[in-house]
Formats: sequence, C-alpha cells, structure tokens
Amino acid sequence: MNRRAFVTLLVGAAAAWPLAARAQQSRPVIGYLRIASPRAEEVASFLNGLSEQGFVEGRNVLIESRFAPTGEYTGLLALASELVGLRVAVLFAVGSAGVARAAKAASATIPIVFANGADPVKVGLVASMNRPGGNATGMSFYTSALVPKRLEMLRELTPQAQTIAFLVNPTNPVSEGDIEEMEDAARSIGQRIMVVRAKNETEIDTAFATISQQRADALLVGVDSYFSTRRDQLVALAARYRIPASYNNRSWVEAGGLMSYGPNLDEAVRQAGVYAGRILKGEKPTDLPVLQPTNYELVINLKTARALGIGVPPMLLTRVDEVIE
Repeated sequence: MNRRAFVTLLVGAAAAWPLAARAQQSRPVIGYLRIASPRAEEVASFLNGLSEQGFVEGRNVLIESRFAPTGEYTGLLALASELVGLRVAVLFAVGSAGVARAAKAASATIPIVFANGADPVKVGLVASMNRPGGNATGMSFYTSALVPKRLEMLRELTPQAQTIAFLVNPTNPVSEGDIEEMEDAARSIGQRIMVVRAKNETEIDTAFATISQQRADALLVGVDSYFSTRRDQLVALAARYRIPASYNNRSWVEAGGLMSYGPNLDEAVRQAGVYAGRILKGEKPTDLPVLQPTNYELVINLKTARALGIGVPPMLLTRVDEVIE
C-alpha cells in the first residue's frame, strides 16, 4: 500500500463518514488538525499511542481530520472551529505552533494535545511545562532551540562556508522568533547568514535561485510543517543547485538530504497519542506535564555528501547516530 493510500485509510476514511451516522455513535471523536496532510508514519504513530491506552480508531474512537492543503496558516482557525462545532472530545494539533494556537483560539474548554517544535510557554500555549494550566498540553520538540546546534554542525561539515542561508515560511507565526534564534547563534560565532522566505511551491523555487545568485555556501531549512510537505522539492533543489543543506529530522536525509539533527518525531507523536488516550479516560490537560524528547539524532547521507564533493570530518562522524549510504 502506498503512503497516500495508507493515510487515506487511517484518517481520510474517518473524515468521509456521514456526520449524521456518527451522531448515532457513542464513541468519542478526536479532531486531527494540521497545516497539511501528514505522513503515513505520523498517523500510524498517533494511532499506536492511542492503542496503548486501549483506543482503536473505528472501534471505540473516531477521528475527524482537518488539513490546510495549501500550507497556509490563515485558514487554520476556521478549520479548528469546524472541529469544535462537531463537539470533538480532544483536539490533536500537530505541526507548527500556529496549529495549536488556532486550536486554542477556537476553544478554551475542549482538551488540546499539541505536538510541535516551539517553546510552549513562550508562544502562549501553556503557563508552565510541569503545570500547563488551561486546556492544552502535549509534546514540545524544541526544534527551534536546536538552531544553534544545527548551525554549528553545518559549519563543521562545511568549514569554508562564508554565507549560510536560512529558509523560513513567513506565514508561520513563529518564524520571526526562529530568525532571531538564528541571528543570535550566527552572531556569537561570527557567521554571516542570509534569511530567505518562501510560503508556497513557486516561492521555494525562487528562494533557491536567490540562494544560488547570492552565492550562499550552505543552507539551513527552518522547521515548518508546510516545508515537510514539500520535502522532495526542497531536497531536489538543494541537489540541483549543489547546496549543502541541514534539516530537522531524519526523514529528509532518507529522502536524499545531506544531514539532519533533531528528535524522532514519530516517537513524539506516539507520546501525544498516549496523552490523547489518557484524556479520553478522564485525565485533564492541566495535570499532564508537557513532554520533551529524551534523544536527538544526527543523521548524514554519505551518498549526498560525495555528490556534493564534501568529506565528512572524522570528529563529526564519531558523533553521527546513523550514516545513510
């Protein structure tokens, strides 16, 4: 079964059931909110977490999904409000922090489980990590805070890089904070950076042309849910323009990207599924501390490195968690 069919089976089918028929069911409904359609592995991980709490989709819990297919954040509040109108028992807001913020704006009472890379206190999702307060809790990957480490590793792999480009999605409400993190990290090590913005397929093409014209020597791709849906395009453009690029998780490297550093996102989503199940059993978000990943992995694609004419420094190789040939 291909990835698209798998996602359709696990989530899309639930969305297609007539709501009138659902109203006759006593099974709770989880609203699945995202900026764009998820990878099959993400859906499977969430369902696995639910199953650990005894909930099986289609048997004793239903899933109603809402995705913003164009990758625009502006329509998220309307989608979240649709799910609230269906009286879902839990809202699962996965991806960038803007998704969870839309869920919170749509309801102050429905429990929200989020999974994103932002500091949840800084962006206003919770009062504190240990005692979230309000109606939201979940998993924070803290991928934005990893920008300095990703920059350090990219510089180690490309020590001659005079200019490093940083690609962000301007419609992502936390992108400006990510830019500040990048600028602070670059300033502390004397690295020149160039911020490039893109919010759709055409602008991504233009961004890479600009990066090439401005002779940037390497690229750090910002964390963004829409960028994940354009992974193949981004990896192909990096190869076409021969730009060494760093990404935030291993799926990019498996797709041919050069390197990544970040948490195992599917494991984090599984944990979010566990939290959703616990809430369905009666626990309250305010009593569930925000979780953080315990492991971060560095992955390098040696085939891509060779194609770019890059030799991986031995000291960096000793820290690599996985090498993809």
